[in-house]
Amino acid sequence: MKKINIIKKNYEINKIINNKNCIKNKYFSIYSGKNNLNKYRFAICISTKIGNAVERNKVKRQIKDIIDKSNLIFNSSYDYVIIIKKEINELNYQEKKENLIKLFTKMLD
Repeated sequence: MKKINIIKKNYEINKIINNKNCIKNKYFSIYSGKNNLNKYRFAICISTKIGNAVERNKVKRQIKDIIDKSNLIFNSSYDYVIIIKKEINELNYQEKKENLIKLFTKMLD
């Protein structure tokens, strides 16, 4: 995932979450909101309950990799906030990929 496609500001993330356009499952919550930038952006939020910094960064790298390698066509002027729940530790990489892609296809339809 390119750095231009990452949301870094807290107020932007809070604005998207407060928009309440959300889809959830046991492992992820994905919020979406419109932007005026003509490019899609992502923020990945992960709790400290999931593990130490090494484990959290590993999960974030895996999620970014799934987004990059999935052939999904994202809306070009939307921001997405992915909140990772603590049950994510139960899954391997392939199961994470299936769950996340299933949620995104639901959201994009």
